[in-house]
Amino acid sequence: MTANIQPFHLAIPVDDLPAAEDFYSKVLGCAQGRSSSHWIDWNFFGHQLVTHLVADMPSQPAPNEVDNKAVPVPHFGVVLEMHDWHSLAQRVKAAGVEFVIEPYVRFAGQTGEQATMFFLDPCGNALEFKAFKDIKQLFES
Repeated sequence: MTANIQPFHLAIPVDDLPAAEDFYSKVLGCAQGRSSSHWIDWNFFGHQLVTHLVADMPSQPAPNEVDNKAVPVPHFGVVLEMHDWHSLAQRVKAAGVEFVIEPYVRFAGQTGEQATMFFLDPCGNALEFKAFKDIKQLFES
């Protein structure tokens, strides 16, 4: 892993921009950047996320099974430090967000052991946040 990772840019659809604004700012704690009446830029943990207003959300494909759990596809998120992952899990729970997959440890005792959780934003976009027991195993097979 390189210490100088470039930020990614991701644009996602939302059908309720005020609800998305509330979620990304208040629940996830993202700082708002540029915006218009049709989109908002976010500092998404050091990356650029843009929520674009659409009339209708696209349909979601069937989930994919991982570790005996129905993982929503597509999804996105960030790999956090373990203490930040725990803090985010508590903040999301306190906000009353319903989890698609409750916070738990996946691949316990195996290469790639990680804490993970999945939830939806108010427009149905699936997010996954994870933290590795050993970050050096991020890309290990």
